[in-house]
Amino acid sequence: MFKRKWPLWSTMLVLFVGVALAGCSGDTDKSSGGSKSDEPITLTFFNADLNSDVSFDDPVAQEITKRTGIKLDIQHPVGGDEQAIPLMIASGEYPDMIFAKGDIGKLIEAGGVIKLDDLIEEKGDNLKKMYGDQFDRLRNSLDDPSIYQVGTYGVENAFWETSGTTSIQLDVLRELGYPEIRTLEDYEDALTEYIAKHPEIDGQKTIGLSLLGSDWRWLITVGNPAGFSLGIPDDGQWAIDDETGEATYKFMIPEIKDYFKWLNHMNDIGLLDPESFTQTEDTYIAKLSSGRVLGIADQDWNYQDADKALKADGKEWKTYAPLPVTLNENYKSQGLKDYGFAGGWGISISSTSEHQEEAFEFLDWMASEEAQILVNWGIEGENYDVVDGKRVLQDDDREKRKTDAKYAEKTGVGQYIYPFPQWGNGAVDSNGNSITPDTQDDIIATYTDAENEVLSEYGMESWIDWFPSTEELGISNHGAAANYTIPNNSDLQIIQQKADDYTEQKITQAILGKPADFDKAWDEIQDKLIEMDIEKANAEMTKITQDTMKLWGTK
Repeated sequence: MFKRKWPLWSTMLVLFVGVALAGCSGDTDKSSGGSKSDEPITLTFFNADLNSDVSFDDPVAQEITKRTGIKLDIQHPVGGDEQAIPLMIASGEYPDMIFAKGDIGKLIEAGGVIKLDDLIEEKGDNLKKMYGDQFDRLRNSLDDPSIYQVGTYGVENAFWETSGTTSIQLDVLRELGYPEIRTLEDYEDALTEYIAKHPEIDGQKTIGLSLLGSDWRWLITVGNPAGFSLGIPDDGQWAIDDETGEATYKFMIPEIKDYFKWLNHMNDIGLLDPESFTQTEDTYIAKLSSGRVLGIADQDWNYQDADKALKADGKEWKTYAPLPVTLNENYKSQGLKDYGFAGGWGISISSTSEHQEEAFEFLDWMASEEAQILVNWGIEGENYDVVDGKRVLQDDDREKRKTDAKYAEKTGVGQYIYPFPQWGNGAVDSNGNSITPDTQDDIIATYTDAENEVLSEYGMESWIDWFPSTEELGISNHGAAANYTIPNNSDLQIIQQKADDYTEQKITQAILGKPADFDKAWDEIQDKLIEMDIEKANAEMTKITQDTMKLWGTK
């Protein structure tokens, strides 16, 4: 696989093109989607959400190539670099397929990606079947309702797990006699009581709450939990009225101050990890893996390596239980909120690709039932068996999914679901079987003995029993604003970027400052945001939200 540091894109362009052509030489008579000749076509694919290499030679990848005649040369930004897309645009040369996340607007403006509407109509049978009446959510905007990308999120979703919640070690619940933890005050009391009994774990100081606020994950472990504590769904940096579409920059909401003031208090009394805003991801995962961190506020995908390491080390009681914790009982946890099909981000096909049709046929095949079973379950006889007409994971695979952090990398099972087109964990195949191995029964079957003991003590079968139900919370009319494409170089984009950079720095300083200084620091933050013209950003985000709802037919 050709690797490069993306800031050197323009100087390495000749080498990039050479490698891409080498992978494609002699393949002009091939097509994907099952019709192939002896040598596969290599499609270059840039994934902005990867931070490590994927070699595309695992068993599932090999099976994909066998069935489609396509190999992927998967590339990614290095070290969190955010200049990859701008440098592609500057060079005028692009990989065959691009997952640009929020930078898709830049590519559209530069003419770097193609419209997919005609291809979908002519040869997108699998995509049309998968998206059904949700196609409008793929469209770019009211002004340009073309489709430039597909994939990323499931279309039919079921909510059998939560993610992003404030969580606590199972051992804390057991040690304290299974208390009710509903508010931040309850949560703090539990941490305090446990640390008083166990100031050290395995010879190291016990940590109350640890965050990962040193990089972009500040948004995940600091900013988002603040909104969640107020019962605000995950709309990134925005709080949105789902009926009117009115958007407010989240850190301007008066009540959100109370969450950060609580973190300031937690820091003052020694319950907040003092390295929460300086530690690297590796340090954070290592701490969690040691079993001495009692509390986190994080997405499951961000700490799953630590969770698997704890289970592999026999430290089941040091893993975490998700909690429906909010600032006080007046707020309702949104942990099981259904945002509908998110639309927004997806995989595009570049305007410079010599294999546009093959790339599209590959994406359409990835939306097929055959592909969905393969990427979700793996290979029959190797990863799963069919018993009485139903797919069942083999025992070894079921165990390794729980304990081996590199299971997906080694086997390919689950490796090629995101950000490709996916049916979603609530979908069933033509035989009525779940398209993923993550049904509620399957998830419950993966619980450890420690989890089952805790659940039994609380009279529950599943962690979701703690949370307000998806039906109670309702389906979002506007989707998830975090996935909207913000116009490139718009006032909204510029103001929000400045506001995000500023709030991350200044809220962190306020959390780490003296409690007596917090109110003054918070007032200064609010004044500065007003100076940045945040109200103009609110108005522009409101218009985008309302236009999105009109485009989708939900307003």
